[in-house]
Amino acid sequence: MQTVREKIAEIVLAQPEDATYEEIVRELAFERMIERGLNDVRSGQVISDEEMSHRIRTWQS
Repeated sequence: MQTVREKIAEIVLAQPEDATYEEIVRELAFERMIERGLNDVRSGQVISDEEMSHRIRTWQS
């Protein structure tokens, strides 16, 4: 299992040589969002499509 430092280094090194600071930070944030989502799924913290549709409808009202 990779340490956080190793994962960050892997993501940074995978970026093109001309990547901007903002692009690298965005990529790191994206990776973190994916990891958080996968952790939610693993721990059962999910809702059904129907529930999500209902919540979106209430936001649009």
